[in-house]
Amino acid sequence: MVKSVLLSFLFTASATALNNGVGKLPKLGFSTWNVFQCDYDADMILSQAQALVDHGLVEAGYDTMMIDDCYSLKERDSCGKIVADPKKFPNGMRNLTDTLKAMGLQAGIYSDAGYKTCGGYPGSYGHEAQDLKTFDEWGFHYLKYDNCFIPFDNVTQENGYGRYKRMADAIEERAKGANSTLFQLALCQWGWQQPWTWAGRLGQSWRVGGDIRPWWSALAGIINQASFIATETDFYSRNDFDMLEVGNTDQGTPPGNLTFDEAKSHFTAWALLKSPLLIGSDLTNASPETVEILGNKDILKISQDPNVGESIAPFRWGLNPDYTFDPVHPAAYWTGNSSYGVVFMVLNSLDTPQEMSFNLTESWAIRAGRVYSVYDMWSHTENGTVMRDMSFTLPPHGVAALLLNDAGPEPAGMEPYCAGYWQCSFPNGTYYSN
Repeated sequence: MVKSVLLSFLFTASATALNNGVGKLPKLGFSTWNVFQCDYDADMILSQAQALVDHGLVEAGYDTMMIDDCYSLKERDSCGKIVADPKKFPNGMRNLTDTLKAMGLQAGIYSDAGYKTCGGYPGSYGHEAQDLKTFDEWGFHYLKYDNCFIPFDNVTQENGYGRYKRMADAIEERAKGANSTLFQLALCQWGWQQPWTWAGRLGQSWRVGGDIRPWWSALAGIINQASFIATETDFYSRNDFDMLEVGNTDQGTPPGNLTFDEAKSHFTAWALLKSPLLIGSDLTNASPETVEILGNKDILKISQDPNVGESIAPFRWGLNPDYTFDPVHPAAYWTGNSSYGVVFMVLNSLDTPQEMSFNLTESWAIRAGRVYSVYDMWSHTENGTVMRDMSFTLPPHGVAALLLNDAGPEPAGMEPYCAGYWQCSFPNGTYYSN
């Protein structure tokens, strides 16, 4: 349990990160919302928790059970306290969180900056400190904070930032007390007011759009949006692209219609963009392929890199000119740094197989004039070395996730002398031309 911690705010020119001792790395876990909506109880939650354990996903790092909306009665008690639904939780919330803890899982809970939650249950506006005390007593450590039933402007005389700041201030104040939990705050702000420009002052993650759907067009639209804001992510401060729909495939649990190639692309993009990874599909019926995707340790170690907080970002759009906003065909070529090598993600947004190719030095993290070893994070194999260029074929909506590491200088006397030709010059000032 995290004890009383002095909060500090770190400001940078491009983004602001809240470094308060929690949430340095993206959260991994399971969420009740996409699986159950409001139709769940303690037994259902524990069955998903047991599936996390049985599939080896707790061991892989999925250590949080997130209980979303609809866990309480519709009315507070006479003292203004939120009351857990006794039919859903007959043994109480503390019993549930203690049971989860014994299984190796922490617990997260949901509330709202308005009068009610999006499901119509009590929101925390005007009850921030009281509700936080309740959540702490119940054994929770992570708070997803939504944005429904917003008070009139003339009531709050605040903007969205001000209403969220109320809960952030309550978290800071509560952390000063003895034996109090410092909550990790995840803002569910839907992209209104561009939260990636300010939400890091208050919490550790922020939603960038509406609720995800388990079909390719929804994923492509989110990846397109991510193309323009990927650089806003770092330690303690990250874009949240909503839950993982990996298990909702055409060979798995209905009603989703993702292919397994699409599910792999979904997981790869979310993990390498360092979004929180909260599973939104039924794990009790998970196929071996779904478990394999969710448990990809090579990709998860990039998500959970202890030394590099920033995510991958596009270096070329591919089908479209660079910086084209296209929710059907987002950026195809992405790169970034990691503790384990230079990361590349290549995405085929088309409905047919495609030959994908790029020059290594299009990545800022690659050194020119060098040979690189290639590790495939999906086949988990070392695939020899490359020099200057790479090409391969991807299936429809498929993905490649690669780690490249310097393997020494290019052989002497290689022509052409430059990986790219723009203003490449001999010592006498003569440009090299292909």
